[in-house]
Amino acid sequence: MKVAPTDSSVLVIGETGTGKELVARAIHKRSGRSQRAFVSVNCAALAPSLISSELFGHEKGAFTGAMQRRLGRFELANGGTIFLDEIGELPLDTQVALLRVLQEREFERVGGTQPVKIDVRVIAATNRDLEAAVADGTFRPDLYYRLNVFPIEVPPLRERQDDVLMLLEHFVHRLLKGWASALKRSISERSNYFGPIPGRQYSRTAKYC
Repeated sequence: MKVAPTDSSVLVIGETGTGKELVARAIHKRSGRSQRAFVSVNCAALAPSLISSELFGHEKGAFTGAMQRRLGRFELANGGTIFLDEIGELPLDTQVALLRVLQEREFERVGGTQPVKIDVRVIAATNRDLEAAVADGTFRPDLYYRLNVFPIEVPPLRERQDDVLMLLEHFVHRLLKGWASALKRSISERSNYFGPIPGRQYSRTAKYC
């Protein structure tokens, strides 16, 4: 991916389930920020009243229940990459704050008065037609152009039959890796508790771990 080594904003477009986050992670992994945090945020899953706090953090006493300062996702991603999935679901007031981050590289925590400087790459994703959202006034045109520096369209899997096997292999590998880790941990725990495990017991351990 030619865009990976740059700091350009990327907009990943595609239907739900097409692997947009995998694309974002691949870009991050091939970037100069790969050793820093990759923070993923599903904008559609955040309650409207909490979106600003989740993204930008809040100061102690900013609202009822804010017992201490809390860092938001942008600060947690500082130096790395933040992936904003379902970006089209952000309310307009949050879009304004996000635009400031892209333009000025700073924001204010909820309840704060001092700007917080930030160095983070933004990769956004959507399954919506953002141009249509701009036309009907539900998405800011200036934010759209800031995000759409390098658009990547991800076709649905039904149009990418060759990718299905590759994805299956990827997830099977992840499952096997997790299973192997659990097996080693289980054998270690049982050895520590019962002493060395006879060879015939390893198959039973593997079966039930």
